[in-house]
Amino acid sequence: MLDTAADLRRCLQRCRTIAVVGLSDQWHRPSFFAAKYMQHQGWRIVPVNPRLAGGQILGETVYARLEDIPQAVDMVDVFRKSEDVPPIVESAIAIGAKCLWLQLGVVHQAAADAASAAGLDVVMDRCVKIEHARLFGGLNFVGVNTGVLSARRQGAGDRA
Repeated sequence: MLDTAADLRRCLQRCRTIAVVGLSDQWHRPSFFAAKYMQHQGWRIVPVNPRLAGGQILGETVYARLEDIPQAVDMVDVFRKSEDVPPIVESAIAIGAKCLWLQLGVVHQAAADAASAAGLDVVMDRCVKIEHARLFGGLNFVGVNTGVLSARRQGAGDRA
């Protein structure tokens, strides 16, 4: 299980293609926001959502299952309920993914152990977007570190 900053940084540096299982086409959903952020940062996003298969999300073709993706996938990023994780892990292992990333609130220890035993790096109960921003300085994306709020005290001449 990866949990140190160095481990997470290494994982994000070596995994450049991310299959996002459960990626929504709704802009306000966390999966869409996280995938759009990672795409904006230079990662290749591969949407996986059986309900939307054949369509497009973020300009990329949507696949029904991991096994349908025609190119290599480095990371499988899971936005599904915890009980849905075991078959996703089996698929991630079958396609030769390097990393299984379970998003915030997604925890399945037995599936994580199976992925780890198969040689995958495993991250559980963390957001790939938040971790990337924390480790590589992307907290200014959409409203953080905009300079609007400051801890700098106003000088006497600055006060209205």
